[in-house]
Amino acid sequence: MTMGDRASLSVSDAMALAKGALEGIRITVVGEVSEATIKPGYKAIYFSLKDVSAVMPCLMWRDAYDASGVTLDDGRLVEVKGYFTTYAAKGRLQFQVRSVVIAGEGVLRMQVAALARRLEAEGLMEPARKRALPDFPLRIAVVTSPRGKAVHDIVRTLRRRYPMAEVLIAGVQVEGECAPAEIVRGLQAVSVEPGVDVIILGRGGGSYEDLMPFNAEEVARAIVACPVPVVTGIGHEPDTSIADMVSDLRASTPTAAAEAVAPSVTEVHGRLQAQRRLLGRALSHMVTASAHRLRLVAQRPVLCDPQVLISARLQTLDLLADGLGRALPARIERHEQLVAHAATALGRLGPHVIDVHGLRLGRLEERTRDAGQDLVAEAERSLTVAASRLEDLSPLGILARGYAVCYEEDGAIVRAAESVGPGSRVSVRLGQGRLGCVVETSEAEG
Repeated sequence: MTMGDRASLSVSDAMALAKGALEGIRITVVGEVSEATIKPGYKAIYFSLKDVSAVMPCLMWRDAYDASGVTLDDGRLVEVKGYFTTYAAKGRLQFQVRSVVIAGEGVLRMQVAALARRLEAEGLMEPARKRALPDFPLRIAVVTSPRGKAVHDIVRTLRRRYPMAEVLIAGVQVEGECAPAEIVRGLQAVSVEPGVDVIILGRGGGSYEDLMPFNAEEVARAIVACPVPVVTGIGHEPDTSIADMVSDLRASTPTAAAEAVAPSVTEVHGRLQAQRRLLGRALSHMVTASAHRLRLVAQRPVLCDPQVLISARLQTLDLLADGLGRALPARIERHEQLVAHAATALGRLGPHVIDVHGLRLGRLEERTRDAGQDLVAEAERSLTVAASRLEDLSPLGILARGYAVCYEEDGAIVRAAESVGPGSRVSVRLGQGRLGCVVETSEAEG
């Protein structure tokens, strides 16, 4: 069928023509995910991309979606690549997605989340690792931009709440590519300063990209390595960085961080006043209770009349003395009678006992005398034998038998003929007397 110069198309042909024309155009689209349908068993993922004024239906095959590693949560900003196509059976226009990635800030958030999971697995975010803040810090270090609003808020808050503390400021760059290294250097510089009790790391609000230096791994590790507690006050209440996660205390703003490290003078004064009142009442109660106990103790009979304590013992002592006075004469008389009976018995037995012991003593004396004579005789025999052996071994006995001993002039015994030469003077010891001689000849035995 024709209409003028144009041929009429069937619906199928028209949809096919549109499909072919659309699929030749490859584009990249950025939008917010909505109405995502991800069901097990489906071959495709269905969702929509929208902005403030339009909605675009999309589909993505399951295998391409699984390979992308992106989760299509509602509200997530994504960047998709693909082309428009049509679903002829329903007459529906849709965008077929070939690839998808997180767009803009979403990419950064995914990277930060991955780093946070890794640091958490190392234990850097464990509550047990975090240290308590000092109650009354004397020196407070602040690491922040020297030109931002944060440093003025921190200093003003510390001056108002806790003016006696010394504030040390390390001005660093907190935004841009060089900011992480600057922050690390600032933390290291103030951590080695003597007397620093706590460190405030802060900056004012900004976009997510502006706060990225505080999500850097080197900044997180520098916070963990600080020898003193670190309090972070970065951005505003909704913002939470990795620096906040690893710090010893996370405050929502720089001002809140200053309030966290510095006790209010007014609050401290009020607490001291309350403690003074409590202490006064406690001391008053203690004095009252002690006075009452003292009165009770003073009223005890033993303290009123000392005789109360010893009266019973004195009466017991009197009774014992009386009993002893009656018992001693009777015991003495009884023992005198026993002594008299013993003396009488000993008088009757005395002569007989003396005769028996006299005979025994005589026999012992005779045995002792005989034993002494035997010992003397034995000793004389041993002495005679020893004297004979000594005589046999004596050099004088040898000389008496005709031998002689020859000595050199220095008194040494001459043992060999070659030890003296002709003309040498020697002394000869005989059995009786001594001779002085001169050697005429000496012959050594071969």
